[in-house]
Amino acid sequence: MRLAPAATALLLIDVQEAFAERAAAGERRNTPQAEARIAALLAAFRAAGAPVIHIRHASTNPASRLAPEKPGYAVMACAREEAGEPVLVKSVNSAFIGTDLEARLRATGVGSLVVVGATTNHCCETTTRMAGNLGFEALFVRDATWTFDHPGVDGATIPAETIQAVTLANLAGEFATIVTAEEVIAALR
Repeated sequence: MRLAPAATALLLIDVQEAFAERAAAGERRNTPQAEARIAALLAAFRAAGAPVIHIRHASTNPASRLAPEKPGYAVMACAREEAGEPVLVKSVNSAFIGTDLEARLRATGVGSLVVVGATTNHCCETTTRMAGNLGFEALFVRDATWTFDHPGVDGATIPAETIQAVTLANLAGEFATIVTAEEVIAALR
């Protein structure tokens, strides 16, 4: 796999303190190395001069940890933006809805998107599906996304690892290519 830096953007989706707060509160998650992988990808994209786009979730629910006035809205240290890197704010699961993401990508000739962040089965998956539907090549980084255990409709807890595996299977082929951070970094060189 080879990636053209000018035509490949890193999308950092909802890498926000709310998700660290959830883990600190005892919610079980998967992919403990995700933040380190995100930091490595961010450094690689910056070194290659490839576009980096930060996505933030601003919940419209004032009780949400992701409400703009809450500490959980803040970006995690591993994904802080630098001058000139756009930050797009959304209030739904897809980074394409309510933002200029699609127009921005098309205007700059970006055709490939590398998706990282939280959570795997919500905003990362929704954005990736929409990217695929819009004709973008989506690369979903399996070791730089994470999710949490979740109650199933029958009340049983579905482990985060199972949710991650099912999400990857759902996306693979039709919507995205499933990759690792190491593969993306090597492809940028």
